[in-house]
Amino acid sequence: MAYKVDHEYDYLFKIVLIGDSGVGKSNILSRFTRNEFCLESKSTIGVEFATRTLQVEGKTVKAQIWDTAGQERYRAITSAYYRGAVGALLVYDITKRQTFENVQRWLRELRDHADSNIVIMMAGNKSDLNHLRSVTEQDAQLLAEKEELAFLETSALEALNVEKAFQTILLDIYQIISRKALAAQEAASSTGLPGQGTTINVGDYSGNLSRRPCCSN
Repeated sequence: MAYKVDHEYDYLFKIVLIGDSGVGKSNILSRFTRNEFCLESKSTIGVEFATRTLQVEGKTVKAQIWDTAGQERYRAITSAYYRGAVGALLVYDITKRQTFENVQRWLRELRDHADSNIVIMMAGNKSDLNHLRSVTEQDAQLLAEKEELAFLETSALEALNVEKAFQTILLDIYQIISRKALAAQEAASSTGLPGQGTTINVGDYSGNLSRRPCCSN
């Protein structure tokens, strides 16, 4: 899915929220994009998304966050929405062991449908309910290391680490494409090809991450 970059931002990154139903994905989305939390939130049906624009290393980045339904009956619908995603936040509930046990199933699905270069972070949500904890931070850290994922615990209710989670994902994505863009520019200069006035498409992200031309007609 291609996104045209306009004058309001330099990059547009699509990020998906995945994990079992009830782990708090929708409240993580609303906390990050609107700084809101709803105790009465209902299960997501199908897919919803929201956006937020922020600065990453001096560049204006628009994050388009997709909230995918966790219920099994919707997974055939939502699997198509992995395509084009360059980041993913895989959420489990620290008070529900089964949601943690299902992390590897979600990882398999993500890796089956998403680009191999996708940036993935695992988040243990509802850290405000530490007295009900059934998943230790150490267990989660061990899994994250095994699967080579970034990891932290979040609380959408208390706004703890939600901002940090998305900032980390966005920074990782930006650094990856910056390295690829630099390599492409070096390759172009070594062959004598013009390097200005063109749209730069980066590697496997060519359909999803576009940089505005540095000059216009």
